[in-house]
Amino acid sequence: MTAQYTEEHIRTLEWREHIRKRPGMYIGKLGDGSSRDDGIYILLKEVLDNSIDEFMMGFGKTIEINIHEKSIQVRDYGRGIPLGKMVEAASRMNTGAKYDSKVFKKSVGLNGVGIKAVNALSSRFEIQSIREGKMKSADFEAGELLEQARDSKTELANGTIVSFIPDKELFGNYHYILEYIEALIKNYIYLNAGLTIILNGVKYQSKNGLLDLLNENMDNEGLYPIIHLRNGDIELAMTHGNQYTDEYFPFVNGQHTAQGRTHLVAFKE
Repeated sequence: MTAQYTEEHIRTLEWREHIRKRPGMYIGKLGDGSSRDDGIYILLKEVLDNSIDEFMMGFGKTIEINIHEKSIQVRDYGRGIPLGKMVEAASRMNTGAKYDSKVFKKSVGLNGVGIKAVNALSSRFEIQSIREGKMKSADFEAGELLEQARDSKTELANGTIVSFIPDKELFGNYHYILEYIEALIKNYIYLNAGLTIILNGVKYQSKNGLLDLLNENMDNEGLYPIIHLRNGDIELAMTHGNQYTDEYFPFVNGQHTAQGRTHLVAFKE
């Protein structure tokens, strides 16, 4: 028999509760790290996207990623989150600066959700913002602020440091496969020539953008030299070979669109 439907069945979830109960809405599947699209890699990508946005706006040419067992730390040298709003930027849904085109004329994402999902789905999440000799730090557990954010003086360069441990209660006994993370990093550097990403001390960078991407992924020499065109936010690298199949690497707004979509259809036409 169906239970009687009354007011007591209507619930309002806090932002972190909703993310933890419905993680698929925010990061796709959870997974244990054995697949490229598992959630632990999406969490890293959400943090990296913010650092990439800083680079795209001309701030911070280096991003450092350190992975130790299940813990990840991402350090960029951008402008840093304004200290007075750092906690809200990490823990209040639909909060961010990317709704304002004056300070973020280019950005990978703008829905004000990404880093909050990382926070809510991590057993431990720490964020530090450094601006002009001052630093603010905050610690969270499953999205809940553990104590009042701390202010201090520092000699560190401007930027943001995010450290997190994906929650084992959600992801199980997960593990990172560095090959998948390297592939993610390479997409970033090919799309952002001049950017340097350092993963556990190993440096990744590209001077020629998509030209480097194509050269790395070609098994044999093309029938003619690669055509490489770049104008503002549009870039193209292409050639033909003797193989029987086509291979494409389409991107839009800093994202690898594995399923193609309109931009690829237009290119084929």
